[in-house]
Amino acid sequence: MDALTASGYKAGVRPQKVLTASCFEENVWKLCEYVQKKRQYPLEEWYAVFISNDQKMVPIWRQRSCHGDQPVIWDYHVILMHDCGGQQCEVYDLDTMLPFPCPFDIYVKEAFHSEDLIRPAFRRKMRVLRADLYLKKFASDRSHMKDAHGMWRMPPPSYPCIQTAEAKMNLNDFISMNLAVGWGDVYTFTEFTQQFGSTKQ
Repeated sequence: MDALTASGYKAGVRPQKVLTASCFEENVWKLCEYVQKKRQYPLEEWYAVFISNDQKMVPIWRQRSCHGDQPVIWDYHVILMHDCGGQQCEVYDLDTMLPFPCPFDIYVKEAFHSEDLIRPAFRRKMRVLRADLYLKKFASDRSHMKDAHGMWRMPPPSYPCIQTAEAKMNLNDFISMNLAVGWGDVYTFTEFTQQFGSTKQ
């Protein structure tokens, strides 16, 4: 039984009450908040993972927006990951067509494919930070969801904007793969799979 299922979610069922289309960062923040409230698993076992690169063009397969076998090219994507100790990590991606949760190795193979087949401009990096730190530091005023005229490109979440005492908007610090800014650790694709895959090094 996976961790969120044990906490109350049904296996394979995404928590629609926190799901807002294309609002990856807030969906994952809400999942972190849910894990924290349930207190069934230490929040330190959970990680928010931002996926992007310097060009902000990252291909990901098996997404709901995919057409056939083609990937979606996101400027960034965010997933939640549970480090199950000696077992394989589990990935919670609210936008995937893969199982929810999905074993890390299967997710990497199906959603990311081989980095060797991807042109350098599309190669992905991952910013990984503990869920407790994510809950404390992340802030968004949702300005990135508006067009040049200040109109919503899509309906925003129904709950208030996520803010901290220090910031109202720092999303770009999480999307950035520059080690000099933001929180957590930044990995290349190879480093990420070695660190969290079934053959952890």
